[in-house]
Amino acid sequence: MLEDIDAFYGDSHVLHRVSLRLGQGRLLGLLGRNGAGKSTSMSVTVGLLAPRLGTVKVFGHPVTGRAPETIAAHGVALVPQGRRIFRSLTVRENLVVAARRPGGAAPAPWTFETVAELFPLLHARRDQLAASLSGGEQQMLAIGRALMSNPRVLLMDEPSEGLAPQIVAEVMTTIRRLKEQGLSIVLVEQNPKLVFDVADDIVILNSGRVVVDASADELRRSGADLRHHLGIF
Repeated sequence: MLEDIDAFYGDSHVLHRVSLRLGQGRLLGLLGRNGAGKSTSMSVTVGLLAPRLGTVKVFGHPVTGRAPETIAAHGVALVPQGRRIFRSLTVRENLVVAARRPGGAAPAPWTFETVAELFPLLHARRDQLAASLSGGEQQMLAIGRALMSNPRVLLMDEPSEGLAPQIVAEVMTTIRRLKEQGLSIVLVEQNPKLVFDVADDIVILNSGRVVVDASADELRRSGADLRHHLGIF
């Protein structure tokens, strides 16, 4: 997906030859302390930040430097950090505005009805303004909105941020269900335990560089101490 990416914010060199490879139907956990470059990697992937060097590919198709809507049309959707729902729209309107059919003649697996089945609370609140939802409900809405574009790749940036433990557990259950349905997922998180519980592969960034790139099983077997990369002591 990302190959040898160098990215800058102004004169600040944020990503240094970062490569991320997501297997089809797999979940890649992207870990690192604050400022490590996790969200920047997601911004490069979806076209919000153009890299200075390197290549972005979606299922083998180069999309480096393309507009976000072009990359989205290749089947990439982002659940952004902070949710960024349309607060002045209703729940239904938030979902419908993001609707996109998959390419070809294939039926759309994600519609308002199927998202409502995944998140019954959203269906119950379909006519409420999004601003009136709780934090957990807003996170469900952000996930549902991304699914409405019928992506092949789902990027999730800090989905547990600011949520109560019970709601975090519900969000992680949803992520497991999406993975079981064959969706390819990148999960960006501060909490390594959440990631190791669901991930197939793990990448850890430190100061904009990849310092760990391995399968979750391999890291478990090796008993590697990752605390110095994650700021956990």
